[in-house]
Amino acid sequence: MSIPAIPLRLTAPEPGWTVEADLVVVGSGIAGLTLALRYARLEPAAKVLVVTKDVLSAGSTRWAQGGIAAVLDPDDTPGEHLSDTLIAGVGLCDTEAVRVLVTEGPEALRGLIATGARFDTDAAGELQLTREGGHRRNRIVHAGGDATGAEVQRALVAAVRAAEIEVIEHALVLDLLKDGDGHAAGVTLHVMGEGSRDGVGAVRSRAVVLATGGMGQVYAATTNPLVSTGDGVALALRAGAAVRDLEFVQFHPTVLWLGEGATGQQPLISEAVRGEGAVLVDADGVPFMRDVHELADLAPRDVVAKAIMRRMRETGADHMYLDGRHFGEEKWRTRFPTIHAVCLEHGIDPVTQPIPVAPAAHYASGGVRTDLHGRSSVPGLYACGEVACTGVHGANRLASNSLLEGLVFAERIAADVHALRPAPGEPVPDRRPAGLVDPRARSRIQAHMSRGASVLRSGGSLDGVSRALLNARWTPVAVEPCTESWEATNLLTVASALVTAARAREETRGAHWREDFPERDDARWLSHLDLTLTEEGLIMNYRPHAEAVPPGLPAHLAEELAAAGLDPAGVGALLDTALAEDVQEAGDVTSIATIPAGRTATADVVARADGVVAGLAVAEAVFARFGAERAERHVKDGERVSRGDVLMTVTGATRDLLTAERTALNLLTHLSGIASLTARWVRAVEGTGARIRDSRKTLPGLRALEKYAVRAGGGANHRMSLSDAALIKDNHVVAAGGVAEAFRAVRDAYPGLPIEVEVDRIDQIEPVLAEGAEEILLDNFTVPQLREAVRLVAGRARLESSGGLTLESARDVAETGVDYLAVGALTHSAPALDIALDLRGN
Repeated sequence: MSIPAIPLRLTAPEPGWTVEADLVVVGSGIAGLTLALRYARLEPAAKVLVVTKDVLSAGSTRWAQGGIAAVLDPDDTPGEHLSDTLIAGVGLCDTEAVRVLVTEGPEALRGLIATGARFDTDAAGELQLTREGGHRRNRIVHAGGDATGAEVQRALVAAVRAAEIEVIEHALVLDLLKDGDGHAAGVTLHVMGEGSRDGVGAVRSRAVVLATGGMGQVYAATTNPLVSTGDGVALALRAGAAVRDLEFVQFHPTVLWLGEGATGQQPLISEAVRGEGAVLVDADGVPFMRDVHELADLAPRDVVAKAIMRRMRETGADHMYLDGRHFGEEKWRTRFPTIHAVCLEHGIDPVTQPIPVAPAAHYASGGVRTDLHGRSSVPGLYACGEVACTGVHGANRLASNSLLEGLVFAERIAADVHALRPAPGEPVPDRRPAGLVDPRARSRIQAHMSRGASVLRSGGSLDGVSRALLNARWTPVAVEPCTESWEATNLLTVASALVTAARAREETRGAHWREDFPERDDARWLSHLDLTLTEEGLIMNYRPHAEAVPPGLPAHLAEELAAAGLDPAGVGALLDTALAEDVQEAGDVTSIATIPAGRTATADVVARADGVVAGLAVAEAVFARFGAERAERHVKDGERVSRGDVLMTVTGATRDLLTAERTALNLLTHLSGIASLTARWVRAVEGTGARIRDSRKTLPGLRALEKYAVRAGGGANHRMSLSDAALIKDNHVVAAGGVAEAFRAVRDAYPGLPIEVEVDRIDQIEPVLAEGAEEILLDNFTVPQLREAVRLVAGRARLESSGGLTLESARDVAETGVDYLAVGALTHSAPALDIALDLRGN
């Protein structure tokens, strides 16, 4: 049996009609409609044509529940939004693309509001800003509580109709038309029964924009609508365009679990529900995210999805639960009316029951490779929204960045087409091999993808899927051109490309999790996978990640720092300050006087005492600033080391190694000292269920690094800044006239912000609980008092013990049942771990 090739064009009748347009936009979500409106404003005399697979109001945007992320709060900054995005993207974001997103995003959002979109506001008429997973600031606007997408779609559809932009509905795009020079010159499409034209036709245009949305229907269970069959990516592949990073498919961690075997579009339980304080628990009601990530239930989506899958494996369950019962009925009805109604429709009352959830295919971070103007590798073909890979999302999309990306890059594409004014020649016939996939293969493709290429992947599972996809190309009967066979062909094309990339990327990064390669491999995989479709099949190219990083900071170190939750630019600025203190204009005069210029050496960074190491990447960055030729680490941050162990070996100019020595060791010994002390505290409470965490008692400028060192030692972080959460202390209580009064004042001023309350007496606990405190800090309580507090609270809030703690008393305190021991000494008085640099002899 001969296996047919992936078709290079779809078998279809010759176009029976043709229309002309200056610009054809394929898709009617936020990206497509924003672009059409913007271009119509730039060129009022131009003919803009929108082609949509369903009715105009049925774009994928309407399903978006969470919101749109943008820097609107005066206390927020584009830099913070950029940092959060880079961290979520695990090193593969294009920093310049992210910078475009976060700086142009606020104005693009204001433009959407001017178009007529109405977002939720507070009593003063100001936009309500909430927070979702991966964001360290409240910067998400929403509409109708959890109906943001529906409101955005409504406003854009109304604007398009008012602008009298021509629309062809019920139209499935087939293939790209090209002129003799390979320039995009239009598309062929099929208008289904209820459309404004019938059958296969052609649209001639100066430029083509793909805004076709996602490809979630390649999986059996997804949050995507039925129309999301990867049509745009498949068309681009057949047109010869490069697609990038298709392996990074984001699985939304909290999709309503409808029972074993449920397929098709599944109801989404928005990330905003966790943003408002809902907690993931297992069947026994045990919360599990706080032990996984510093942001707990608000960790980036890939972290949460993996944690859910791991917990399901550990417990043998096929779903977890999202517990928002503490919201109460009023909040469910007003803040999340859509989700509340959907849950009730499926027999679940979220007011009284935890919601069963499991991950499902949600968003494709990869797609048609584009530049900062939305241009693909085929001249005249643009891509915008989920179908595109702009570089914004990297290996994992940050929540609520997708609608913003559609807005920002739609504006850029419209401006680029307007500026370039492309003028392609006449389309030429496409003589390449055509073909179709049997539509009966659709369910088999989806089932195999869900079993072997979803959240959990391995070489073996992906090999099995690859074989199944090869078999799906073959059919014993002739396949007729129709919507079902065209969609099945698109699904198989996209699935084949995705699996090809996933098999090649032998590491775990972001939304791509390889069980047989569970660690990231930066040395090999700080790169992108570009795929093109030729007559020989899918051709893959490895493209190094050409990331803009701070001067003197190698790309692999910038990625590592970002993945650890550190801002590479911030670390770079810190190193600038430290080196400016240490290295004046004359340089290291001793090394200059005693070491001949041009001499090179190898040196070992050696532990002089037992402890836990932290800060190796930072130390390596210092040596890199001085041109170290090579750095090889022998241990990882967080590992326990013994006296005499070699931690890292560096090679470079001898003068430069010794000039860098003091600054590198200052940081390394300090951070390792914090990690070592933290590890001692962690060992002291091991097995009790309590966690050790830090405070804001840090050295100026070093907070992020010191808190990282606490994590390396096995501890947890408390607030990073005064804005992350409200912490009501005794002085606030005095000023407000009581602890309950202080709590209500904070809740009224900052609804939705986590509130912690510090108490120093047992009788203060019950009033705080009555107000709904999520965390209570027990200041200077004795061990008996802690036991009484734990008994009184009975799991209704998290408890932290602070004040007067010692290593000797730590276990007694932990065994009372408190959740945290807060130890300010971890960062403000940890002794440095003795580490030295030893030059090897000649």
